[in-house]
Amino acid sequence: MTRKHMTIATLVAVLLMATVSAWAKDDTPDEKRADIRKDVAAVMKRLYKAEPHAKSAVAGAAGYAAFDNMGMNLLVVSTARGSGMAVDNKTKKETFMKMISGGVGLGAGIKDYCVIFLFENQQALARFIDSGWDASTQADAAAKSDTKGGAYSGASSVAPGVWVYQLTKKGLALQVTLQGTKYFKNGDLN
Repeated sequence: MTRKHMTIATLVAVLLMATVSAWAKDDTPDEKRADIRKDVAAVMKRLYKAEPHAKSAVAGAAGYAAFDNMGMNLLVVSTARGSGMAVDNKTKKETFMKMISGGVGLGAGIKDYCVIFLFENQQALARFIDSGWDASTQADAAAKSDTKGGAYSGASSVAPGVWVYQLTKKGLALQVTLQGTKYFKNGDLN
């Protein structure tokens, strides 16, 4: 594919994502927070159905973050965006966050998926909340998947003290793919 075709594909993908954003209703910040809480509750329910052991893993973690995402792949360009929140299990404090992703890969389609992070310790949780998280700089850790005594069965280790579950409409994803993804605080809702 030529550079011109790649540029056109990129512009089409950006326009499609902008169109989807324009269709979104103008909610107040309180309504947006309520919608995110509802979405996160649904994500967690899906996780517990797909991976029942996850309920005790979440309860025993320092905290968790859950995101409901929509991705689009058009020709050679893939993009995704989503929202969610991180929760400190000790203080119950909620931090509202966003996710964006971009990359290249041949294909076409739309993917509705969820990502749930579990944090073994307060430092990992605080680092995620305060500094955000850029999966492209930590993607090599995704290849190291073990189950730490079964506590994180079905999850992948993506950084020290950080485990991830990725769900699709069909259940637990076989592979966690977070390359080119950035998670960060939502400045409008915190």
